Amino acid sequence: MPLRRHRRRNGRLNRSIASVDKGTGSTSGHVCSQAAERTMCSIPALPEDILHRVHSLLPMRDAARAACSSHAFLRSWRCRPIITLNKDTIGSNANAPKKNFCCIIDNILRNHSGIGIKIFKLELYGIFYACHYLDRWLQIAVTPGIEKLTLKPCYRDDNMKYNIPCTLLCDGVRNTIRSLELFFCTLHPTAELGPLRKLTSLRLHSVGISGDELEYFLSNSIALQQLDLSKCQEIMCLKIPCVLQQLHFLKVSYCSELQVIESKARNLFSFIKEGVRAKVLLGETLQMKNLRMYCSNLVCNARTELPSNMPNLETLFIGSRHETVGTPMLPTKFLFLKRLSICLKCSSYDYFSLISFLDASPSLETLLLDVAQEKVERESIFGCSPQLRQMPEQHHGHLKSVKIKGFYSAKSLVELTCYILKNAKSLDCLTLDTTYGDPKCDNKMYGGRCADMNKAFLMQARRGAAAIRAYIEDKVPSAVKLTVVEHCRRCHADKLSEIDAMCNDFF
Repeated sequence: MPLRRHRRRNGRLNRSIASVDKGTGSTSGHVCSQAAERTMCSIPALPEDILHRVHSLLPMRDAARAACSSHAFLRSWRCRPIITLNKDTIGSNANAPKKNFCCIIDNILRNHSGIGIKIFKLELYGIFYACHYLDRWLQIAVTPGIEKLTLKPCYRDDNMKYNIPCTLLCDGVRNTIRSLELFFCTLHPTAELGPLRKLTSLRLHSVGISGDELEYFLSNSIALQQLDLSKCQEIMCLKIPCVLQQLHFLKVSYCSELQVIESKARNLFSFIKEGVRAKVLLGETLQMKNLRMYCSNLVCNARTELPSNMPNLETLFIGSRHETVGTPMLPTKFLFLKRLSICLKCSSYDYFSLISFLDASPSLETLLLDVAQEKVERESIFGCSPQLRQMPEQHHGHLKSVKIKGFYSAKSLVELTCYILKNAKSLDCLTLDTTYGDPKCDNKMYGGRCADMNKAFLMQARRGAAAIRAYIEDKVPSAVKLTVVEHCRRCHADKLSEIDAMCNDFF
C-alpha cells in the first residue's frame, strides 16, 4: 500500500519519464516501475546528503527515473543542483511534435523547487514554441546560489532573438554566478545592473549587444578571467577596461563589424583573434604567453599586425587564407618563443620568406607549418631550374622538431626545408606529411579509412614525395629522424591507376 500511494503521489513525474521513453521507443519507463517494486527496500540506509550527492552525479534521464523509486531520490530530484535540458537529455525523437519538448521541460522545472540549482543549461535548437515559456523557466531556475548559466534559445531570424531581462541578474544571482554563456539572444545592460562580483567567465555567441553596452557590462565584472566573443555583429569597437586586472584569456572570432580591439587589461595571458580584420591595441602585454591570430594577409603584414611588446611570448599561431607577398623581416625578436604554428592556405606564397620568423625567434623549439590545399600555383621544383636559393648561414640552436603538413613540390617549400636542415644544428626530428594530416586507416575511430583526397591533391602528394626523395633525403643528417607520410594505396586504390599514369608523364 505505501508503494502504491507513493506512485500516485508521483504520477506526474512518472508520466513525464514515460513520455520521454515513448519518444525514443524505449521501455525503460516500464522497467523503472517494475524495478521500483523490487528495489524499494534495497536502497541503503545512507545519510540523505550522501544519497543526494550520488543522485546529483547521475545523468539527467537516469536521475529522473531514480526519482520514481525512492522518497530520498525524489527530494533530491526536486532540488537537483545540475539541470541540463536539451534534446539529448530529454530523449524525444526527432519526429516528435515540438510542443512535447516544451511540455516535458515545463513539467521538469515545475517539479523542481528552484532551490539549490548550481548549474543550469538550456538548449532549445529547433524548439520555436519555447519562447513562450522562457521567462517562466528562467524565473524558476535562475535563483540566488546559481554558479553557471548556459542559455541557447532558438530563433528564426534576428528580429526574434530572446531579450535577456536585466532583472534576471538580481542581487542574489549577481553575488554567486561565476560563468555566463549566452547564445542567439540579445542583452542590453542598463543602470539597474549592479556589479557581478564573482563572474569569472563570459561567453557571448551571436548575441545582440553594442560595444558601449558590453563595455558597461565588463566594467561591472571586475573578477572576470575569461572573455569569449563570437559572431556578435553589433560590436564595432571592443574596449576592455583597465579594471579587469584578472582577465587572462580573450578570444574574438568572426565579429564582422568589429573595427578596433583595445585592451587595457595588464595581465592578459592568451589572446585569440579569428576571422576579424580589426586593429589590435593590446597596450601593456608583458604577461602575454599565447597568441593566436587568423585572417587574410596576416603573415605578410606581420610587421604591423603582430604587437612588438610581447617579450615573454612562448606560443604563436598565425594563419591566413590569402597572402599577396612574402613575409618581410620582423622588426622585433620573440626572445622566449618556443612553439610557432603557421597555417597558410594560399597557393602562391613564397615559403622561403618564412625564414624571417626563424631569425626573429632565437629560442624556438617547435615549428609546425600547415600548407595543405587542393589548388596550388607555386612553381614546382620539377618544372624549373633545380638550383636552390641560399641564405647566409644562421644558427638556430634550439629548434628540435619541425613538421610540415600538406608538403608538395613547390620549389620554395623545398628550399625552406633544406635551409632548416642546414642551419638547425639541434634538430631531432623532421616530419614531412604529404596528406591533409588527418587520421590514417589504422585509426579505428574513423572507420578504418583515410580521409578522402581528390585526384588533384593526390597528384600533389605524389609529386611532394618525389621531391623529398630527390632533393631532401640526402641532406638529412644522421642524427635527425626523417618521417615521410604518404597517402594510403589501399584507401585510394580507385584513383591511383590514373594518378600513376599522370605522374609518369609528368616526371
